[in-house]
Amino acid sequence: MSEAIGEMILPGTYIEVRAEGLIGVGGISTGNIGVVGTANRGPVDTVVILGSYSEALDTFGSYDKWSDAAGATPLTLTRTLEQIFKGGGSTVYAVRVADGTPKAATWKVQDSANPAVTIVLLTATSAGTWANAITATFDSAATPPTLTLALGKSKEQYTIDAGSDADDLAAAINDGSRLVTASVTAGSGAKVPAAVVTGDAGAQDGAAATKTQLASGLALLATEEVNIVVAGGFSAKDAGATMLAHLEATENDGRERIGVIGASADALATIAGEVSSNARMVLVAPGILADDAAQSGSNKQVKLPAAYAAALVAGRMSTLAPHISLTNKDVAADGLRTYYTRAQQKQLLNNHVLVLFKNLGLRVLKGITTDDAAFKQISVRRIVDYAKKGVRIGSNPYIGRLNNARVRAALKATLDGFLSSMILDEMLIAYQLDVSATRSQEINGIALVTMTLQPTFSIDFVKVIMTLS
Repeated sequence: MSEAIGEMILPGTYIEVRAEGLIGVGGISTGNIGVVGTANRGPVDTVVILGSYSEALDTFGSYDKWSDAAGATPLTLTRTLEQIFKGGGSTVYAVRVADGTPKAATWKVQDSANPAVTIVLLTATSAGTWANAITATFDSAATPPTLTLALGKSKEQYTIDAGSDADDLAAAINDGSRLVTASVTAGSGAKVPAAVVTGDAGAQDGAAATKTQLASGLALLATEEVNIVVAGGFSAKDAGATMLAHLEATENDGRERIGVIGASADALATIAGEVSSNARMVLVAPGILADDAAQSGSNKQVKLPAAYAAALVAGRMSTLAPHISLTNKDVAADGLRTYYTRAQQKQLLNNHVLVLFKNLGLRVLKGITTDDAAFKQISVRRIVDYAKKGVRIGSNPYIGRLNNARVRAALKATLDGFLSSMILDEMLIAYQLDVSATRSQEINGIALVTMTLQPTFSIDFVKVIMTLS
């Protein structure tokens, strides 16, 4: 932005500073993960940014006991978040979706003079069955009388001092409670409570969410700074087309990202053809073994489908710079649901499936997308997306400036600096860049940026030739 020159009327020296040469490209996010799934707690159809698994538990509650029986619909969001953070994810944009309208649990605080009258209604902070575990008790014999709310190890207490009424109690609860909100139902000045009774139980977690709810959740992530997308609990068979539609729409809007999704089964015949060739889609197999915190007893290990392996892979991908390949990288799974033979691994790779296998731990066999053309390697897809984002950031400050040779040269210098840094970071081997405009383009406000990029490819094979003598 140039510094304006005042009116040149009085004698003196007038200086105009043109700062185009100082424009650079700032930081670019590469590991933000977006996830959609079902939960028994937390806001519905709202994007929540999480930085740890403990935050996920506080926001969306614990997952339910795992069941893979026919017709079972276990909750998916928190379990998916567990695998994402286990894989190394650090910044996650999470959306809770639900089939139907979840219902919040309530409790009724009764009037001491007339127990049939509810003077304060307590409502769980979010809808779902999580709040059914909250106990609400009122000790009228205590000095002063005390209302206690408890959930697990969390306990909240609110005292009723002499002269206080329902308004005071509701205000204290709304100021300090993480479990419920309070509303006065019998008007200001109502008497202090004598007891608390259960109202309606929380219900309708919406665990049976379909691809319709998935699409609505993905739409909420469309404008967020997300680089990797996971469909919690959904397989490629059920949600592959929905995910592809989202990836195409966000690419058209200049918000490029990669979708990671699990195969619907471990059998090779089932996996083949579940997702059409696409440079932004990663299909993961097989499923994984994981401890289930909701299980009782000493053996808590369960077999999770590949949708959760996809979450683990997405978390691992988020820890890597764009040019670092997932090939041969370890993943923090407890085990695999299926261990493929080399012949089966070869068949899966030919079908463009990212395969997990056992070799000095559990690893990614080859970091590939479902693309069968230029963007087979995930790292190449991420490098090009990184370059596009950087060029977009570097070019944006020039929009609205003069379309002349001087400003276009400054734009070229900005982009040169960014692309040169990609060479230093070993994302590119070389590039060619030109910024130009014909007279017609100048008149129409167009500056044409032409780039040829040579991304760095990873080593997938090492060929050893031995000469014995």
